[in-house]
Amino acid sequence: MKQINYLLLSICIASFGLFTPIASAENTIQLSKEQLDNLGITLGKLEPVKQIPLLNAPAKVVIPTTQEYIVSASQVGLVSKLIAAKGDQVKKGNLLAQLNSPDLLSMQRAYLKAVNELQLGSLAYQRDKKLVGEGVIADRRWQETQSQYNFFVAQVNEQKQLLSIAGMTNSEIDRLTATHQLSGLLNVYAPISGVVIERMIAAGERVQMQAPLYRIANLNELWLEINVPPERASNLNLGDQVKVEDAPVSAEIILIGQSINPENQTLLVRAIISGNQSYIRAGQTISTQIIQKIDRAFKVPNSAVAQNDGEAFIFIHIQDGFKISPIKIIGKQDEDAIISGDLNGDEELAIKGSVALKAKWIGLGGAE
Repeated sequence: MKQINYLLLSICIASFGLFTPIASAENTIQLSKEQLDNLGITLGKLEPVKQIPLLNAPAKVVIPTTQEYIVSASQVGLVSKLIAAKGDQVKKGNLLAQLNSPDLLSMQRAYLKAVNELQLGSLAYQRDKKLVGEGVIADRRWQETQSQYNFFVAQVNEQKQLLSIAGMTNSEIDRLTATHQLSGLLNVYAPISGVVIERMIAAGERVQMQAPLYRIANLNELWLEINVPPERASNLNLGDQVKVEDAPVSAEIILIGQSINPENQTLLVRAIISGNQSYIRAGQTISTQIIQKIDRAFKVPNSAVAQNDGEAFIFIHIQDGFKISPIKIIGKQDEDAIISGDLNGDEELAIKGSVALKAKWIGLGGAE
């Protein structure tokens, strides 16, 4: 009976040996050159990569909030002339439109009245200053004269600031002061250099105070607002690169949002565009790919990677066969896989025929 049990045990061990990986203690596959040729194995090199694609996502090209301005009417008036049109390039200080404003006339009259009162007050100020020095008038009268003079100065400054707020430039106010010629024509100027994105008025239209007239933007800097699934956002970092599909445009992530858009259940990721921006336009929807920098990673064909028990391996060529090397797949790029592992970068590996090597490794192939 003991002999029968021993025989059965021997058969089991022998059977198990048929399915044990054909590898040495160092986890290698022994192959001769003839076997290598018969299996149709092609060798290749690892290709170092410095960055990996993380995900593709749609994005919208937007204008930074700090680079966009709404030009509004500072006074109630009638649009008499439009100078700038949608799409025009303008420089800071360029004339955009002209309004006829009766309220501006009233403000100019109030300013000129304050200027005249200051001139009379200045004469009294200079006179009493001389008299108090000579001891002719009392100090109390001198103090009253000083107080009145300071009031006139403050009144002129107030009216001048109101004219400035109304839209008059310093040169226009100086001209009014010198000529005393009233004008209800209000000029509207560009606050920045940029492009007219939108014109919101028409000639002959009556507008109220603070009514929007133009939208102007500086397009030298643009943002990408990318919609990213929340489950993929954890892999992103500030500084990751973003490439625009079919355009030589790159951007850098500057913001990873903290709230979910309830309409599409995505997370906002913002990137600032660098380089030539003539290929894209504000308001455009584009396809993007987010790229992440990485150290010691390599690109290999998908055919070079073997899967076994949920793990990935490549077969590195050695003198008498192949060494099985475990790897981690960290990205995909078309027909290639981005991998990392205990690799130097100068290894030679099987880029075709890994299926046959895997079969021999797990014991499914014959002794070729």
